[in-house]
Parts: sequence; structure tokens; C-alpha cells
Amino acid sequence: MQKRSGPAQNGTHRRRALRLRRYRYVGFTRRVWHRRAVFLLGAIFVGLAAVAFAELSDKAQALYGYILTEWRWLPFVMTPLGFMALAYVTARWFPAAAGSGIPQVIAARASRDPAHRQRLLGLQTTLAKIVMTALALVVGASVGREGPTVQVGASVMFAVASFAGIGRHNGLVLAGSAAGIAAAFNAPIAGILFAIEELAKSFAGRINDIVIASVAIAGGVSWLILGNYAYFGEVSAKMIVAADWAAVPICAALGGIMGGLFSLSLITITRRPPEFIATLRRNPTVFAGICGLIVAVLSVATAGYASGNGYGQTRAGLLLGEHLPFWYGPSKLVTTMLSSASGIPGGLFSPSLAVGSGLGSMLTPVITFVDPRALMLLMTVGYFAAVVQSPLTAVVIVMEMTSDRNMVIPLMATALLAAGISRLISREPLYHALAHAFAPRPQEARSSLQ
Repeated sequence: MQKRSGPAQNGTHRRRALRLRRYRYVGFTRRVWHRRAVFLLGAIFVGLAAVAFAELSDKAQALYGYILTEWRWLPFVMTPLGFMALAYVTARWFPAAAGSGIPQVIAARASRDPAHRQRLLGLQTTLAKIVMTALALVVGASVGREGPTVQVGASVMFAVASFAGIGRHNGLVLAGSAAGIAAAFNAPIAGILFAIEELAKSFAGRINDIVIASVAIAGGVSWLILGNYAYFGEVSAKMIVAADWAAVPICAALGGIMGGLFSLSLITITRRPPEFIATLRRNPTVFAGICGLIVAVLSVATAGYASGNGYGQTRAGLLLGEHLPFWYGPSKLVTTMLSSASGIPGGLFSPSLAVGSGLGSMLTPVITFVDPRALMLLMTVGYFAAVVQSPLTAVVIVMEMTSDRNMVIPLMATALLAAGISRLISREPLYHALAHAFAPRPQEARSSLQ
């Protein structure tokens, strides 16, 4: 007698088939392993690109230092002309390579237009970003390579995904950005937090495996080539007595105000400039030349302190406790703002850390009861957190760059307070405000929806 299959038995078969299908999809399907191989390969390429970019940037900055030593007055000509040339080439042929690179990644993730994403993260843009950021360092701009490495990482992952025929790019772009931070600073946890806190601006979404794995791989590639180093060296600063905690609100207030004003000023210059600046910006090349001339004056006047990424000065202050000149922080802030506003490629991360350390050093003759290294560390994280308005990322980046776990609580308190003060001054986070410039134009947005 043939056994009939009833509704209950059919339901059991369907559930069993569904479980088998899910198991097969998660572990053994060709599609899953294809995607895993793509992001594995992409993460390796991100690590290699970050290391190569770092080496090129270091050589470029060393070249400017040599020029400044041998031909002291040459920057008065070289820097403004270099700014003009870079601004013209960027605006004419590589507009998506301007500035930091992080706003471009934010705009690319928000865009639904494949052609628009390609313009922001394409191979030409990536190569232009690397070359012109290095050239900006050669001519004495106050820029860093860490922010551009975020765009390079996103572009590499985007290119690998496109070549492999993977249609959903958002996760891989986010993973590439996080991997870029990890490889640039040798700070893997900071890479993950940055992807969530700054690029995604949300803790609601899960930290997916692809982000963590790509960070680990890119960081591992950097570690294999450059070694397991701390970006600024191993800092050993401590808050010893209760009175030392008085430095926390002071650094948070000063860092929050200065960082908030920096963000507000840069947003205002680039998006809502006053009339006299708007008049100058009608000719971007001339405006870039004026910015370059002011940067050259400050660079020569400070023996090169106001140019470059500020890594050497920041490391000397944080690691060795060396006192930085009182004018270092303010002059570095001005040259960083002008370099960013001029429209040339280059990042804000390292120069912002340098400004923070300079402002901290200004306080050391006043707050004499606190270890100078601790004071500079607090101000560095406070100012940086205020500029990017991502306090957890700021704390973890500084901790991983200095291998210092003694200051975690004071650093967190300073970063949270400083970011809060910054939000009162500049309502919209800096990178998200700058991302509007890279949004698709209205006609492009309409065509992508048709």
C-alpha cells in the first residue's frame, strides 16, 4: 500500500530542504567561496598599496626637507606654483581626487549610480590620489597620507569586486576603507571602529565578518613588511595623582573649541564662503596659489615645522616629551586648513594629530603638575576627536599608535567631552559635510533612477 504524503509531511520535507540549502549556502557554495576569495585578495592588495603609499609619502616629505635646507627661499616660488598646478590638474582631470578621500568614500557608499561610484573610486582617481598627495608633500603642503589611504583602500576593494563581477559593492567598499586605516596606522581595531563610527555613522548594524577579516589581512600584510611597530613609538604617559585629572576638562575644552572652529571654518570656506573668499574661489587656481604662498611663508618662518604631516614633531613630543615651540600648534592649524581648502589632494589625520600635540605643548608651561607627555596625549586626542567628531575612533587610534594602555580612561573622557563641545560649534561632522561636494549632480541622480 502506497503511503500518502500529507500536508504535515510536506512541511517537514520543505523545512529540511531549507536547512540543507542554508547550510550549503553558508559553507560550501561556489558563490560564497568566490566572494571570500575576492575580499581576501582585495585585502592583500590594500595592505600592499598602503605600504607603498607610506614609503612614497615618506620620501616625498624628506625631499621637501632637503629642498628647504639647501635652498631656503625656494618654497616661496615652489609652494604656490605647486599648489596652483595641483589644484588645476585636480579640478580639470581628477576632481574626485581632491581633499582627504574620506568624503568621497562616504559619497560613494550613498550613491546608487554605478558610473558615479566609478568616478569616485576608479583606478585613475586612485593613482592620481597617490601621486598628487606625494607631490603635495614635495611642495610643502600640510597634508597626510592616512585619509587618502582610506580612499585608496576603498578603491582597491571596489576594483577587485568589479573585476570579479560582484554586484553588491557597499560592504566591500566599507571593508576596504577600514583596511586602509588599519594598514596606514598599524591600528586594526581603529580601522573597524572608524568604518562603523565615521563611514557608517551607526552602531545599529552588525560588524560583519568581511570588515574584520579585511582589516586583519591588510594589517597583517603591513605588519609582515614593516614589522609590528607603534606609529608614534611606545609612549608611557600616566596620570599619577587625582590633581592630574584637572587636565582632562582643560584639554577637552581647548581641543573641542579649536577642533570645532577648524571644522566649521573649513566647511564654511568650501561650502558657504563669505563674499571676499567666494570672489577668490571663482578662480580656483589663483585661490590655491594664495593658499600656497601663505603656507610657504609659515613653512619658511618655522623651519619647515608648519609643512608636511607633522609626524616627526608629534613623535618627539609624545614619545620623548620634547617641548614643541609655542607657535607650532597654531601655525600647523593654519597651514592644514589652507592646504585642505585649496582643493589639492591630501588628508587631515596626521596634521590634526600634530596640531593637537602642539596645542598640548603650549599648555605645559602653565599646567606644570602633569607629565608633559600625558598633557600632549590628552590634547592630541581631544583636538582630533573634535575635528572628526568620532571620539571612540580617536581614542583607539591614539592608543594603538602609542601602545599606551595607561591613559585609556582619561583619553576617553577627553575625547567624549571634546567631541561634544565640537558638535555645539559645528553641527554637521566635517567629513559628512565635505561629502556633499562629491554627491551626484541632479541630472545624474535623475538619470540613475530612470
